Amino acid sequence: MPSSGNARGPDYAFRSMTASDLPQIRCWLREPHVARWWGDPDTQYALIKGDLDHPAMDQFVVAIDDRPFAYLQCYDPTAWPNNGFGPLPRAARGIDLFIGEPGVIERGHGTALIRGFISRLRETGVPRVVTDPDAANARAVRAYEKAGFEKVRLVNTPDGCALFMVCNT
Repeated sequence: MPSSGNARGPDYAFRSMTASDLPQIRCWLREPHVARWWGDPDTQYALIKGDLDHPAMDQFVVAIDDRPFAYLQCYDPTAWPNNGFGPLPRAARGIDLFIGEPGVIERGHGTALIRGFISRLRETGVPRVVTDPDAANARAVRAYEKAGFEKVRLVNTPDGCALFMVCNT
């Protein structure tokens, strides 16, 4: 995937996801590198589709040079009280993401797009961003750490055990 030629790195476009993006999301969820960590593609597709109109969930398709390559969701963690995160500051946000295009993984885009998105959240006054990757997903944990997240503890979520990570903006 080409960069935008920007000396500071690629510029990522975070476009609000719509129903017309669902076929692409379904394809990405079926990619082995996504399904390994996100689980059953049909189950995850139903969840993502169902969250399109959820008032506490913002979903984005991430692109470089108008080429979509990733999915990102940003949510109010208090809307899911059984998340295992514990008390959070008011206006905290949670994020989850995956890079769907296989040719784009392991090229630094995960860390860079997380940094770019955190910067956007910081500008809107978000005090803390949290995430909960599978602790065994070393690639995701490393990307979040490079983007400024710190490991806090293992948590029990509705999806199983996860690594709770925090980034104070």
